[in-house]
Amino acid sequence: LQDNDPIAIERLNLMNMAKLSIKGLIESALNLGRTLDSDYAPLQQFFVVMEHCLKHGLKTKKTFLGQNKSFWGALELVEKLTPEAGEITASVKDLPGLKTPLGRGRAWLRLALMQKKLSDYMKTIINRKDLLSEFYEPNALMMEEEGAVIAGLLVGLNVIDANLCMKGEDLDSQVGVIDFSMYLKDGGHSSKSAEGDGQITAILDQKNYVEELNRHLSASVNNLQAKVDALEKSNTKLTEELAVANNRIITLQEDAEIAKEESSYQLETRKALRSDSAADGQALGETRKQLKEETLLRLDVERELEVQIGMKQEMELSMKMLEKDICEKQDALVELRQQLEDLRAINQQLSHKSQSADAGSKQKSEVIVRLEEKINQMAGTVKQLETRCKQAERERDLALEANRLFKQDFGDKIESLQTEVEFIQEQELRKERERRSEHHLRQSTTPRRERRHQEEVPKVSVCVCTQQILRQNEKHIYSSNLNNLVSLFCSTPDVFVFFQKQCKNCSGVFCESCVSNELPLPSSILPETVCTTCYSHLLQQYASTPT
Repeated sequence: LQDNDPIAIERLNLMNMAKLSIKGLIESALNLGRTLDSDYAPLQQFFVVMEHCLKHGLKTKKTFLGQNKSFWGALELVEKLTPEAGEITASVKDLPGLKTPLGRGRAWLRLALMQKKLSDYMKTIINRKDLLSEFYEPNALMMEEEGAVIAGLLVGLNVIDANLCMKGEDLDSQVGVIDFSMYLKDGGHSSKSAEGDGQITAILDQKNYVEELNRHLSASVNNLQAKVDALEKSNTKLTEELAVANNRIITLQEDAEIAKEESSYQLETRKALRSDSAADGQALGETRKQLKEETLLRLDVERELEVQIGMKQEMELSMKMLEKDICEKQDALVELRQQLEDLRAINQQLSHKSQSADAGSKQKSEVIVRLEEKINQMAGTVKQLETRCKQAERERDLALEANRLFKQDFGDKIESLQTEVEFIQEQELRKERERRSEHHLRQSTTPRRERRHQEEVPKVSVCVCTQQILRQNEKHIYSSNLNNLVSLFCSTPDVFVFFQKQCKNCSGVFCESCVSNELPLPSSILPETVCTTCYSHLLQQYASTPT
């Protein structure tokens, strides 16, 4: 395949489209499981693709009306190469609504598919490239290897049963456009209700069955009507023949009476002539001859009269039988018309059911679209909640790490403070001992209470300082732990102001903005307030469980 050869690219594209069309038609027909009709969309697209393949590289022929470009001439070659195809060609030529070669070619393709001979006929004409060169260019699809590949792919269509009615179709003016949307995969809107599809398929099957039965009944009614017309014509013809025979019998009877009168007259003349027989001997011989002839003629007339009487009796018997048969056919025709009316009523009911089913399927598709939109919205909210949850986890990890570092620093500070307090106590005690030793002699008269008070003052001051430091550190630890605990649940920076509600699912305390969602919990029927994290988890759980 050359990169700069557009005709080769066209051939390859047409071959790939034929592959997709044949594959899709076979798969859809096997899944459908019934006889295909003319309204089946994949079948119509298959004929459009085949028409494009047969039109590729056609030679233009000049006629009186202008330039003509049709593949009907190439299809007519099949009749010369395969005598079995003569029936299809004759049927196509006998169709009354076809006026153009394009319409005849389309009808030929449909009849060949119904006979399951399309692949054989295509192989036959593709093998005779010497004859095809009259209609196609040398680089056309039918003259290259792609044509043989398409003919081989057509063998798979023999598993399909098709019943195509071409009487009402306008094959001359149809526009053959390939619908590429049927071969493009779209997974967003391909989910449909299996129950609705099954009901629609059953209704379509019933509709096709009723239409087929209606066609058979109309054909039988037409045949019976034609037979009745033929019988009426034969009846009128027989009545006319009977009238003619009666007239002839009357004329023969009149001729017989005339012959009798003539014979009696001749006998009388013969008796009169016998007296003078010597004179009229020659005339007597002539009269005898005439008498014999008249008697023979009379016998012939009598025999013909008997034959006519027998024919009249047979005609009367056949007329009675025909009248009886006509009465029976009229009764059958009345019954068939009644059945046809019943079938039309059933067909109308089925059409109403199919319309209601179509309306139901449209409503279901709209509901599905709305649900998909809601699912997309929920997916967006879930993604946002997941990002917020990840951010909260990161903040929690940072807070835990900061708490750990703070505890470590605070423990070191407490140890250092304790050592400092002990050191200060020792210094104070040492100083106090020195004071007491210095002032022992000077203040020997001081009461014991005063000395005790002087001894307890530095101890109390040291203890008070230590307790104040410990209380400040405990407050700092509690506030930091509380901030870390709240930061795990709530993302509001000023959380202590709005810290009011509790989640009914995880029992966590949150602000009003984080506990604004409501959902029915498994333990309660009525909707309860839950946090954003529990809301996203419950939505995922409800979406995964089948309804």
